[in-house]
Amino acid sequence: MDQSKTASTNSLDSDSKSSSINSRQGAEHLTIRDSPFAYLSGEDDQDIKSDVTYVCPYRGPSFGILTITNYRLYFRSHPNQLSEGELPVVVDVPLGLISRVEKIGGSTSRGENSYGIEIFCKDMRNLRFAHKHQNHSRRTVVEKLQAYAFPLSNGGKLFAFSYSEQFPENGWNVYEPLAELRRLGLPNDSWRITKTNENYTVCDSYPAVWAVPKVASDDFLKKVSQFRSRNRLPVLSWIHPKTLATITRCSQPLVGVSGKRSSDDESYLHYIIDGNARSEKLSIMDARPSANAIANKAKGGGYESEESYQSVEINFLDIHNIHVMRESLRKLKEVCYPTIDDSKWLSSIDNTLWLKHIKFILAGAIRIVDKIETMSTSVLVHCSDGWDRTAQLTSLSMLLLDPYYRTLKGFEVLIEKEWLSFGHKFQQRIGHGDSRHSDADRSPVFLQFIDCVWQVGQQFPYSLEFNELFLITILDHLYSCRFGTFLYNTEGERVKEDIKHKTVSLWSMVNSLQEQYKNPMFRANPTGPQIVLKPNASMRNIRLWKGLYCRWNPSMRPQDNIYQRTRELLALQEQLQKQVTECKLKISSRPTPSNTRLASPLH
Repeated sequence: MDQSKTASTNSLDSDSKSSSINSRQGAEHLTIRDSPFAYLSGEDDQDIKSDVTYVCPYRGPSFGILTITNYRLYFRSHPNQLSEGELPVVVDVPLGLISRVEKIGGSTSRGENSYGIEIFCKDMRNLRFAHKHQNHSRRTVVEKLQAYAFPLSNGGKLFAFSYSEQFPENGWNVYEPLAELRRLGLPNDSWRITKTNENYTVCDSYPAVWAVPKVASDDFLKKVSQFRSRNRLPVLSWIHPKTLATITRCSQPLVGVSGKRSSDDESYLHYIIDGNARSEKLSIMDARPSANAIANKAKGGGYESEESYQSVEINFLDIHNIHVMRESLRKLKEVCYPTIDDSKWLSSIDNTLWLKHIKFILAGAIRIVDKIETMSTSVLVHCSDGWDRTAQLTSLSMLLLDPYYRTLKGFEVLIEKEWLSFGHKFQQRIGHGDSRHSDADRSPVFLQFIDCVWQVGQQFPYSLEFNELFLITILDHLYSCRFGTFLYNTEGERVKEDIKHKTVSLWSMVNSLQEQYKNPMFRANPTGPQIVLKPNASMRNIRLWKGLYCRWNPSMRPQDNIYQRTRELLALQEQLQKQVTECKLKISSRPTPSNTRLASPLH
C-alpha cells in the first residue's frame, strides 16, 4: 500500500482544476502523508488499485493508480506514462457527488478498455474507469464505492460525522434567528416573535422561532396551521424598513374540490394586511402554473379564492414542479457533457428549457420586489408545500431588496434562514448517501436558486460581495457530504441529530478563507443611494452559466482567471494611488521660494 503513495504534486488536469472542493488554503489539521493529495481529518484509505485506466473523454485513456478513501475517489496517472513537461491526469471526486455506479462489460468482453465501471456524478460529469479481467480489481472497487458513496443505504454514516477539522471561525454561529429578526426591526407594533414551535410540534418542517402578526395568539396560530398543507401557515420572512410591507411564506390552503373555507385562515391574512398601513391589499404569489394549482384541488389542496379572501389578489407565476426541473437538467447535461455540438449549440440549449425555467423564477422574484418596493403592498408566497419554489422566490426577492443579503455573510444567513430553517428537503432533493438515484424526490431546486443569483451578479457586477467561486463552492459542498450544513430535511432533524456539535459547518471554511470568495469589484453603493436591484428577466439577458455547467470541458474553460486579474489590477491601482498621494505630500512639504528681490546697487 505504501509504494502506491510515492508521487507528489499539486498539478490537476481538466477533471479537477475547476473544482472548488479541494480549495484548502489556510486550513489547518490536514493529514499530510506520502501521497499525491492531502488527506482531510477523518479520511482513511479503503482501497488502492495500481493498474486502472481512466478513460478521459478529452485526453483519451490514462493508466494509473486509483485510490478510494471514505471521502473521495482519487486517480492519478503513472509518471512513466507522461511525456516530458506533460502534466499528470488527476481525477479527484468526493464520493458524495456520485449519483450511481454501473459495471461495464463482463467476462466475455473483448477490446481495449471495454471492461470496467462508469460513475455518474451530480455535478454534470460521468467518469469511466477500465479494469483488467484477470486481477478482479473491479469487484472490490465497486463494493467500496457502494459502501462509502451511499452509506445511508448500507448501514453506514456520512463522512461529515468523521470530519473534524478546526477553522478560525465557527460557521454554526453565522445565523441566529433572534438577531436576524432584530436586524429587521422586530418585534414592532404589528409583529411579534413567538417560540410556539420550539419543540417542532405545530409544524415539524418549520423553524423554532417565527415572526407573526401581533394580534395572533399562539393558540390561534395552531388553528390556522390546520388549514395549510403540512401545517405550514404564513409566517414572516422579511419586512421593509420604511413602508413595513412584508414578505410572508406558507403552503397551499386545503380548500379541496368542495371549496372548503377557514375563517381563522381568512382572518389571519387580514392581520397580515393590517400590519402594513400603506396598503389595504395582500398580493398572493402562487409559484405554480394555474392549471397545476387547480389540479391540486383534487388532492385536497388548491389556492385562495378572491371571493373568500377579501382584499386579496392572486397571481400565478408559472414555475413548474420538481419533476419538470429534473428532466430539464438531465437534458442540459446531455448537451454540455462530454462533447458539445457547435452546430446545434443554441438550439440544443433552448430545447432543454433550462434558461426558460430560470427566467420564470427570476421574473417571479422581480414581481414580488415590484409589489413591495413600488406598490408598498405586502406579499404572501406559496407553491404546494412551500419548501421548493417558495424558497426560491422569497430568498431571491430578499436578495434583490436587501443589500445585507448581498454580502458574503448576509448570503449565508439568507440560505440558513429561507432554505435550511424553513425546511427545504435537501436530503430528499439531493439524495445524500442514498443509492436510489431514480428517486422521484430528486430535483435541482437549490441549484436553480444559485443560478438565479449568478444571473443577478452578471447584470450587477458591482453589487454582490461574493464571486462565482463562492457560488460554485456552495454547490460542490451541497453534494460532497464533507460538511453538515446541508444534511437532513428540516431544522428539527438537525437539532435531533446534533449536527452543530457533531459536524463542521461549510461557513467555517468559507469565512476562514474569505478573500478568495470575495468579488474584487464589489461596491456597497455603486451609484449612491440605490438599494433595490431590478434585473431584466428577458430571455435576451438570461445566460447559460458555462463556468458551472461546462467547467469540465477544456474547450469551454476561460483561459484567464478574471477575478485574479481584477485583483491584480486593483492592487496596482492602489499602489499607483499611494504613489500619487506620496508625491503630493512631498510637493506640499517643500519650502515656499522667497519673493524678496535684491535691491539695485546705488551709483
